[in-house]
Amino acid sequence: MAKRISYFENGIYMLFEINDENEIKLLHFAPVPFSEKDIEPYCEEKGFALFEAAKSFRPVEINLSGLDRPLERHGNKYIITAPGYRMKFKDINDTANQLGRLIEVTCYDEPTGIETVSHYQFYNGVSVCRVWTTVTNKGDEPQVLEYVSSFNLNGIEKEGSLPQDKKMLFWVCHNSWQRELSWQSYTLPQLGLSQTQPTPFQHSSKVFAIGNVGNWSAKEYIPMGVIENTETGSALVWQIEHNGSWHAEVSDEEGHLYLQLSGPTEIESHFTKTLKPGDVFESVTAAVGVAKKDNMPAFDNAIAELTRYRRLIRRRNKDNERLAVIFNDYMNCLWGDPTEEKEYPLIDAAAKAGCEYFCIDAGWYADGAWWDEVGEWQVSHKRFPNGLRPVTDYIRSKGMIPGVWLELEVMGINCPLLKGRADDSWFFMRHGKRVYDRSRYQLDFRNEKVREFAAETIDRLTNEYGIGYIKMDYNIEPGIGTETDADSFGDGLLGHERAYISWLRDTFKRHPSLIIENCSSGGLRMDYQMLSLYSIQSTSDQDDYKLYCTIAANSPTALTPEQSAIWSYPKTDGNSEEVVFNMVNAMLLRIHQSGHLAYINEQSGELVKQAIKLYREIRKDIRSAVPFWPIGLSGFGDEFTSLGLRNDDGSAYIAVWRREGDSGSVTLPVGYLSGRQARAECIYPSFADNRYEFADGALTADMAPYTARLFKITPDDKEQ
Repeated sequence: MAKRISYFENGIYMLFEINDENEIKLLHFAPVPFSEKDIEPYCEEKGFALFEAAKSFRPVEINLSGLDRPLERHGNKYIITAPGYRMKFKDINDTANQLGRLIEVTCYDEPTGIETVSHYQFYNGVSVCRVWTTVTNKGDEPQVLEYVSSFNLNGIEKEGSLPQDKKMLFWVCHNSWQRELSWQSYTLPQLGLSQTQPTPFQHSSKVFAIGNVGNWSAKEYIPMGVIENTETGSALVWQIEHNGSWHAEVSDEEGHLYLQLSGPTEIESHFTKTLKPGDVFESVTAAVGVAKKDNMPAFDNAIAELTRYRRLIRRRNKDNERLAVIFNDYMNCLWGDPTEEKEYPLIDAAAKAGCEYFCIDAGWYADGAWWDEVGEWQVSHKRFPNGLRPVTDYIRSKGMIPGVWLELEVMGINCPLLKGRADDSWFFMRHGKRVYDRSRYQLDFRNEKVREFAAETIDRLTNEYGIGYIKMDYNIEPGIGTETDADSFGDGLLGHERAYISWLRDTFKRHPSLIIENCSSGGLRMDYQMLSLYSIQSTSDQDDYKLYCTIAANSPTALTPEQSAIWSYPKTDGNSEEVVFNMVNAMLLRIHQSGHLAYINEQSGELVKQAIKLYREIRKDIRSAVPFWPIGLSGFGDEFTSLGLRNDDGSAYIAVWRREGDSGSVTLPVGYLSGRQARAECIYPSFADNRYEFADGALTADMAPYTARLFKITPDDKEQ
């Protein structure tokens, strides 16, 4: 007789079933209790009887080379994998640790000797679970791993009575250079997954999949998504925590819809891994959370839960407590052409404005070519005749901490180090040739000499120049991986990425106060493998402040507000409203100040100073607040854009931007304050007029084209 094991942890209902064939099934993972009628698909109009609901619902899918898959699966879907379809249950372990509850499900395949453990790590007080799979070869023969899921859940549509085509909404975050964080929602028909056959006979070959191949983990999509059931008002939120190739897919299995998350795969990313007897492989981690609609949308509540989880898994650091203000001399300023002469007036202006760090961006090392000579990281005496130390000392004399730009994972094809120190073993290789892109080779961090060189560079910059901030950029895509010491190209890439993360951990152990910004041509590596270590993330290279507000407003979906670096770059010929728009872009996140502050007019300079002063007063709230979107996520063509941060005491900050259009007025619902008395105050800029009010749970504001305002909403019954 089948046995069921149920859990309820931090708002997550989870149910396993062990059937008569000794197979374990994950029947339920949701913010609502399990209902028997939801799990049993049937076709009323055809008169089909109920069938065994737990025929699929495997907690893990795993595929090895050389095994048959006799059951119907259609196409490249990662269902009915072999030996995944025949795995037997061995054990389930339920323990507590310092993070929360840990559930571990062990399965095995006797013919191959393969054993899997599906890990579900819950975190106290947060409706998000971290998931991953370990695979061990306990047999006598080597086995070639082609695929393993980090998380697999069938039946994501089962709650409610409406057909799945009419209730399921899939949120995807498209990402691209200068066009980051562009969210879109899709119905099943829009994804080509309309239900056309009666359950349980729906067996399509169509997969809706998003993913990445290569080292830029977010070059096309942020590795996350939200699945919303609009009938029940519930949501499933997920992220894949990996800095390389990853894969997420939704399709149908036995009439249900499934979600499957993984790292690299053979079909998509040229990954295989040979497991010799005794070998253990660990998948990439992912996170899956749940939320429900209440007085706030289910999407907003899901991101709030994910925000709290991200803060728990992140490396403890002072930067995310302090939220220091950084000046960087690149954007709409020096554009990678720094010199000693140009820096001094900018340093003075940045200090006067209230900045706390000053970063010298790209070019400080280059006598000639900006890209193809990089890799030695020695100061250019052509640009800095007296060396870098007088400039970094001057930065410190002004009360700021100096920083520099690096691209430490690459080496230019004309770098002097190539003539002696670096050989082929330092670099990615494919088909016997070095892999390069944009005149730069990809370094392989599995090589001990590469790690030592990178560590020497960091140590030298911090020791010789007192560098306390590094903008760690990365501007190439080396593709599917490397053949050196690897079972496959994808295996080499995965090994490199894990070695880089290990090197980064060691770097922070040696330099715990060092701030390192994660930058990859802006925001092309926004993933929580990187962001669990880096305290701050470049969000974009977008140089139009009127477009940047969309990226700024959407950024807390992909990372915590205190990690989201937003450029503010007032122009020398800009008016007051242009300065305010720029500053509001960054004031609820991390101010990444730039622009020619030394040459803007006095009034503009005062507005920058006023904004930074206010930011330094409110940043203590930003580090613990959760985001919400009063009028929904922003699109680049929207007239109005808004971002809210909800504080623990019930108050909120709301940024509002207006581009061009005909409305002139906007109403911004604040659902959790519905029915409560509250007062609104425009806290920036100081010259704002009084054309706004808060009533009936919403903020209404009249705004002229291309203006922005920052408000604070305080309920009369403010929580203590």
